[in-house]
Amino acid sequence: MSEHSQTAPTQPGLYLNGAWQAGLGPHFVSEDPASGAVVFAAHAATPPQVEDAVAAARAAFPAWARMDRAARIAILEAYGRALQSRATALAEAISRDMGKALWESTAEVAAMVGKIAISVRAYDERTGARSEGAAFGRTALDHRPWGVMAVLGPFNFPGHLPNGHIVPALLAGNSVVFKPSELAPSVAVLMVEAFEEAGLPPGVLNVVMGARATGAALLGATGIDGVLFTGSATTGTAIHAMFAGRPEVILALEMGGNNPLIIWDPADPEAAADLIVHSSFITSGQRCSCARRLILPEGRFGDQVLEATLARIERMVLGSWNADPAPFIGPVIHAAQAARVGQFEAALKALGGKSVVEARIGVEGPAFVRPGLIDMTGASEAEDEELFAPFAQIFRVKTFEQAIMRANATRFGLSSGLVSDDPALWQEATLSLRAGLINWNRPTTGASSALPFGGPGLSGDGRPSAYYAADYCAYPVARQEADVAARLSAPGL
Repeated sequence: MSEHSQTAPTQPGLYLNGAWQAGLGPHFVSEDPASGAVVFAAHAATPPQVEDAVAAARAAFPAWARMDRAARIAILEAYGRALQSRATALAEAISRDMGKALWESTAEVAAMVGKIAISVRAYDERTGARSEGAAFGRTALDHRPWGVMAVLGPFNFPGHLPNGHIVPALLAGNSVVFKPSELAPSVAVLMVEAFEEAGLPPGVLNVVMGARATGAALLGATGIDGVLFTGSATTGTAIHAMFAGRPEVILALEMGGNNPLIIWDPADPEAAADLIVHSSFITSGQRCSCARRLILPEGRFGDQVLEATLARIERMVLGSWNADPAPFIGPVIHAAQAARVGQFEAALKALGGKSVVEARIGVEGPAFVRPGLIDMTGASEAEDEELFAPFAQIFRVKTFEQAIMRANATRFGLSSGLVSDDPALWQEATLSLRAGLINWNRPTTGASSALPFGGPGLSGDGRPSAYYAADYCAYPVARQEADVAARLSAPGL
């Protein structure tokens, strides 16, 4: 616990039936990782309080599900306007909690606002309703909400990513219990304010604050119909195992990736270096779509790309979210994660990896990490895991076929990319790369809300989010209709 925590004002830890109230569980704090200042403090919701939140969502569900869809859309559109009016406060809350530069948090808030219209369009295209005539009347397709959705938010995009579950879930007619990350909870309070201003009925959205125990209580609560999760493969796999044998609970799990970026001649080495830096190090490497493995050809071209990349790392500006001039990246989420980078780097060296540039830890502050690169060509195979930090491995290969094989040598399958001016290589990459997102001459982190977001392997459970969130927020109902009962005949009757 920080020395600041005793003086931080304690916030309510439970939003239940349209009102905040004190949590009765352990005290927790969220600190600005750049300064160590406490920016949020609360008592966590206890397991009985979590059960109350689920019960409130269950009680509110029938009326919300039966509400005319146009009325639900109107409330969500009003929510979007309320978010926009709080854009500055939201961006600052995100940056204070998790440390990302203010320009990045501002873009995150814009994505939250834009999610409303995109979700309405996605629902109509992916689900919606239709009917047509048939031989004995009509056939119709409709979609219905599942019920109570448990949404578990991550720290790296504490507004945009849970918002990307909550908005489609509410639009479809579900009610929600939201547990924000205890590392970045402040934005949830502002989201609730926006929903209240928009006129969301009490109980349709409930919020439970807290750490791991609160999340476990939500997952174990009686009456949840779905779990919408964004986070690590370790936690996502544990959730998947927890609900084994319970097909009545729908799971949508996005679990990150150990993502490859292939850089191949012909390409401009300077432009390639820009794409490497944006792919691997933006948000201090704390995006699940960051490139963790850089694959380059042997020879002069690969050397030029690395030289240009090193120059960018050396001049990269690190700093607090509100520093002037604006930094490219801030700290990682906390000092313990920064220390983990050093441990990870040492383990790779023990396997035979050779540092191209060592990660510099703690120079600007305990949670800051200046990006590092390590060449693993010819080294023993490292554990296939996602390190949430500005650190990447390099592999040099002789042929493009070897590059594809190296890119696919992972249990994950979220994002991937190719930097090359050769359309034939891009065509081969689109056919061969095993990933849900494939990028050509763009950063691997450039996800679009108007496209699905997810991938095979440990990156998820086959229910991609973003534009495809509509798929897991409602189930299809096939109807066959006739205005009057018809007499039927059949052989033997």
